[in-house]
Amino acid sequence: MKTVFQIIAISFVLLAAGCGPETSYIDTMHDSGKAVMALDYRDFDQAASEMVQSMLASGAVKKADGSRYVMATGRIVNDTMQRIDTDQLMAKVEQELLNSGQVVMSSAVGSKTDQMIYDTRDLKDSDVGDEFNQDTVAAKGQLIAPELSVSGKIFQRNIRYDKGHQQVEYYFQLQVTNLTNGLRFWQNETLIGKRGSNKSVAW
Repeated sequence: MKTVFQIIAISFVLLAAGCGPETSYIDTMHDSGKAVMALDYRDFDQAASEMVQSMLASGAVKKADGSRYVMATGRIVNDTMQRIDTDQLMAKVEQELLNSGQVVMSSAVGSKTDQMIYDTRDLKDSDVGDEFNQDTVAAKGQLIAPELSVSGKIFQRNIRYDKGHQQVEYYFQLQVTNLTNGLRFWQNETLIGKRGSNKSVAW
């Protein structure tokens, strides 16, 4: 039999659950939600799209013979107050580059290495190698080295705008380097700026 305290506790939980806001989906194509001082998915989408469009428009990744460059993802530095997974930005960049038909991304080297590439090659000399048809195991000399690397940085500046407001600036920087000769083919910086109350948290 429930005690009075148990009944009160259960009633409080049910009341709190009933009074909370309803969960709803975000229409990511037409999001009318309020802007936030921290970075959200809209900022990543905007920055990635602007930088890729700049890269493609420059002709830096377009080969004269119509073939595609092999590109690796290098280091992306997060120099903001937020715990950002830079893969979130680069996933969008890589997706748009692949869709352009001008670039293929390497999974053999760089920050997006797929360990399975090397695990399957270990089957040739391992103790269980006899269990696999060796004709199906990748031979030596089959990996394609990347020709280009894309790397960059995200950093943040907080500025006192006036007595009650702050301005937060987020700089997204990317560059493309030719790995054969070390020459930089392209670079771009996209700025996303926000102003809001000093009470708003930007991390």
